[in-house]
This record gives sequence, structure tokens and C-alpha cells, in this order.
Amino acid sequence: MTLSQESAEAFGLKCLAWLVAEEDLLPVFMGSTGVSEADLRENASDPVFLGAVLDFLLMDDAWVLRFCEAAGVAPELAMQARQALPGGRNVHWT
Repeated sequence: MTLSQESAEAFGLKCLAWLVAEEDLLPVFMGSTGVSEADLRENASDPVFLGAVLDFLLMDDAWVLRFCEAAGVAPELAMQARQALPGGRNVHWT
């Protein structure tokens, strides 16, 4: 299934909201990306930023499963949403 960019943005925003509520992961995200709380608010509707949020989530299968369980969605949707956002297309080297 292919998600539209609009659906992927909604998914990314849902992921961002979840991430903000995760006291153990939010500091890791902010520290690894260098974003501030103001940046989180200002960029919440930016598809490129939401792609970065999903890139962070996708770094760890356990994070993906935690988010998807909390959101009530299939884990495969995380990668599908990432692919639908800017910079998320798979690179094929063959």
C-alpha cells in the first residue's frame, strides 16, 4: 500500500506528538538532531521535518513497535509513511 503525502504527513505528526510525550526518547531525539522545543513547534507541519522524525523512529525497531502499538497502527506504516515524504524514496543501486 502506498500512502499519499498528506496521509504520511498526518502519520508523521502523530509520531511527533507521541515522541514529545515520551520522556525517555524526546531528549535523545532533541540531542541527536539539535532541535529545540521552539523548533518542534515551528516545524511540526514541515514535511521534511516530519520525515526526519520518522527517520529517527526507524533507527530502532523497538521504537517503531512502541509507537505503532500506542497509535494502533501496523508497524509497516512507519516505513510507508517515510517513503511518501520528501527524501524517503528507496535508493536502488542495481
